[in-house]
Amino acid sequence: MRTPIIAGNWKLNNTISEAVALTTELKGSVTDCTGVEIIVAPTFTALHAVSDVLKGSNVRLAAQDVYWEDSGAFTGEVSAPMLKDIGCDYVIIGHSERRQYFGETNESVNQKVKAALSHDLKPIICVGEQLEDREAGRTETIIEDHITGGIADLSDAELLSSVVAYEPVWAIGTGKTATPAQAQEVHSLIRKLLTDAYSDEVASQIRIQYGGSVKPENAAELMAQPDVDGALVGGASLQAESFAEIVKSTL
Repeated sequence: MRTPIIAGNWKLNNTISEAVALTTELKGSVTDCTGVEIIVAPTFTALHAVSDVLKGSNVRLAAQDVYWEDSGAFTGEVSAPMLKDIGCDYVIIGHSERRQYFGETNESVNQKVKAALSHDLKPIICVGEQLEDREAGRTETIIEDHITGGIADLSDAELLSSVVAYEPVWAIGTGKTATPAQAQEVHSLIRKLLTDAYSDEVASQIRIQYGGSVKPENAAELMAQPDVDGALVGGASLQAESFAEIVKSTL
């Protein structure tokens, strides 16, 4: 049985004081939520403060990115040991915005995944197609490319420590959402690709999140799909009440 996993990606939002206020409210709203893993991913500047607020709670901390080297002359970057030191359990890697705006590739995603795993950080590996890809019937090709490139050379144990997030780029921040059937179709494809690359035993244990305009109104129907194991939530995670409702939709 795969434990549902709901992660809030705050993106470039919230000062430290705003992040602390949001975390404090959220923590109180989900205290009684068991049987679901809850994660928040603030900006780098707010990680330490949010980590302090989360101590002793049932909410885990994630970073939004990581660099693949542990240290060195890499101005502006943050390494896996630094994230682990600040209290992170997870790190989002390969988000479509990183690919679109910052030149992230399958190769750099794979390097970051390996760096995270080597320091006991669990990567949330993002994959997903653009609108033009879907309209041209290239969804399967893009997903296979992202999956095979992102998880290249991972052992069974390393893959089992990872999470995959399917985010149809055309549904991120647009108000559009893949229908539950569309989400299930791609999640099922991802699990088949993992089965082919590893085994059914391994693939059946991997959690696959859906990300793309998830909100309280559509969360339960999405979560009810057999291969949808949670959500990577954007805008709705910036309001404690709406994020808590999404968390509770898995219970």
